[in-house]
Amino acid sequence: MLIRFDGRTVIVTGAAHGFGRAIALNFAALGASVVACDLLQNGLEETARLATEQGTPLRICALDVSDAPAVHNLVAETLKASGQVDILVNNAGGVMGQAGRPLEEVPAADWRIIFSSNLDGSFYCSQAVAAAMKAQHYGRIVNISSGAGLGISLTGIQAYASAKAGQIGLTRQLAHELGPWGITVNCIAPGFVRSNPTTEKQWQSYGPEGQNRLIENIALKRLGSPQDIVYGVLFLASEQAGWITGQTLAIDGGR
Repeated sequence: MLIRFDGRTVIVTGAAHGFGRAIALNFAALGASVVACDLLQNGLEETARLATEQGTPLRICALDVSDAPAVHNLVAETLKASGQVDILVNNAGGVMGQAGRPLEEVPAADWRIIFSSNLDGSFYCSQAVAAAMKAQHYGRIVNISSGAGLGISLTGIQAYASAKAGQIGLTRQLAHELGPWGITVNCIAPGFVRSNPTTEKQWQSYGPEGQNRLIENIALKRLGSPQDIVYGVLFLASEQAGWITGQTLAIDGGR
């Protein structure tokens, strides 16, 4: 099955490292015009350097996905530059530097910021591209949720599990709303992958026994890589997935 994205314009959020960087680089390598967004400027510049090194330059843009006007401005600028937005990957989010705490010790601001970066950001970005995708009667939106959205979070962070479950619900709702215009909306729920400084810190915190226990609970008895997640995104964004929408694909090695 040959998958290419020549002539397609792709926006990838959270592209400064981890899944987002790998997704952006792969889309660029497969012919897409990519706009890679994140709050972390240094990481974005490294993503851009890697793209140039592989011979497929991309555009980078500092963006806070929880800032609705900034999101709409970014999409407007992309439309002005390329005339279209074909694919959106809502990858930005994470635990925002937090660790698990008892419910009664979680400040409202800490609850809210995780929702803002994960669920609100996915909503604002999808909202911003909707009109253009409707006008062209074509679009692919792929949300990056988490295994935490299907079960519980290994971090113990209540807001993270809730926001990731919210992304799955948003996926189903938008799939039905946008489907009449030929727009598909799907979701990836990754298992634990050592993909960025946060997940690396989490992995080290488990110690040898905890690490072995985590792996033993995976059917394939190994951790995945960012590229494993990329393959799911590329498929759901491809022409071959044109009759798949409202779905959540768990890529977790079997749980």
